[in-house]
Amino acid sequence: MTNLLPEMAEIWQQTLNWQPTDQQRAQFQKLYELILEGNRQLNLTRITDPQEFWEKHLWDSLRGIAPLLSANFSPASPALIDIGTGAGFPGIPVTITVPNCTITLLDSTRKKITFLDNILTELALTNAKTIVGRAEEIGQHPQHRQAYDIALIRAVGAASVCVEYTLPLLKQGGLAIIYRGNWTKEETTDLQNAVNQLGGVIELIEKFTTPLSDSIRHCLYVRKVANTALNFPRAVGVPSQKPL
Repeated sequence: MTNLLPEMAEIWQQTLNWQPTDQQRAQFQKLYELILEGNRQLNLTRITDPQEFWEKHLWDSLRGIAPLLSANFSPASPALIDIGTGAGFPGIPVTITVPNCTITLLDSTRKKITFLDNILTELALTNAKTIVGRAEEIGQHPQHRQAYDIALIRAVGAASVCVEYTLPLLKQGGLAIIYRGNWTKEETTDLQNAVNQLGGVIELIEKFTTPLSDSIRHCLYVRKVANTALNFPRAVGVPSQKPL
């Protein structure tokens, strides 16, 4: 008996003004099945119920990139990176949904990246590639620094740490999208301080509720407007131990 994901066509339409094609729905379903299977060996996610998986992994991943789902997004074929992708969220749903993008999935755990390589093959996703590494290292790597239009980061540390991981990787004018649960005014102050040092501006802090469980979520959109100083990101472990 396969666990079937709910279709949720109306909710997709109402909340994101978008709906998956039949092919995308089939890919979401296959992704779900592969993750349930992979969960037996690797601790990928606690979220295995079909409705919960739909809301907390698929819908939530795509809610953050709502601007990309509208046809007038520029550039037309953006280069994205998903930092600390883990089981592939938000990166893999984004790869399925925005076929004209190229996306790099970054994680420091080799086992997870091996698992994701298998998923990309199984889902025939040719617009994504994976890297095993730490954000602090690749942020200093000439091939990756200032190479991306959009950096996604979900469930990774304090927001000030997230901007130190993302902004060095972005081109001028690029966008960091930071996925959060709760958010406070104090956090905005800390974020503002970090963003000022890294060459960014806070463009939008968006609060919304999830469609099934009415949980409060936030997405922070930080635009890179100036070069990030070369001493950022700092060495591995420093951003999380001593946030800006």
